[in-house]
Amino acid sequence: MSDLQDRMKQAVAAAAVDQIRDGMVLGLGSGSTAALMIKALGAKLSRGELTDIVGVTTSFQGEVLAAELGIPLQSLNAVERIDLAIDGADEVDPNFQLIKGGGACHVQEKLVARRAQRFVVVVDSTKLVERLNLGFLLPVEVLPAAWRQVKSELEVIGAEVELRMAVRKAGPVVTDQGNLVLDLKFPGGIGDPVSLELEINNIPGVLENGLFVNLADQVLVGQITDGVPEVKDLQKR
Repeated sequence: MSDLQDRMKQAVAAAAVDQIRDGMVLGLGSGSTAALMIKALGAKLSRGELTDIVGVTTSFQGEVLAAELGIPLQSLNAVERIDLAIDGADEVDPNFQLIKGGGACHVQEKLVARRAQRFVVVVDSTKLVERLNLGFLLPVEVLPAAWRQVKSELEVIGAEVELRMAVRKAGPVVTDQGNLVLDLKFPGGIGDPVSLELEINNIPGVLENGLFVNLADQVLVGQITDGVPEVKDLQKR
């Protein structure tokens, strides 16, 4: 990551943290921008600028980072509410529909986003698209014993499907829940994410897919203007 990209991500992470208030229960997302957000939150807590914060993480990676920074954590089952969730996205369309799951954390991410009273998405400008799935694959988490059956059913509805393989070890990627991930490409992209989310999740053996439909309340976009990082508060079409 270049210094300019890093500054852009830091700017959008800081803008999201500015929305946090004392006493909040927070959903802490996954990925590089979310990690910067967690670090910014930890710094505010250590300086005493925020107090009485509880975090609910969406990945083991985020849990480790938050714990190292001294952010108090609770499980999803242990909290009665989530006031604000902040997370990244792999693609965002003009209607604030998202694809997430590049890090294979989308099940926990969707649980936290669904529970949150407000869900704020932090991205850089490269994640904005007119149509989902033209550039980024749609992940589907499946039970290991059913992945071939699910793959066949997904191909019937028009998807090109690949089992996600690990990069630095032999074999497939295994999620925090112990499942596998199928990555989908629909020729022409995804025209109706609302219907497709339901159709995929109705296939036996599917735990969850990476379409986040009608969940995002706000999208903060980091961009570079005249060599200077800035944050744009995107408006839904």
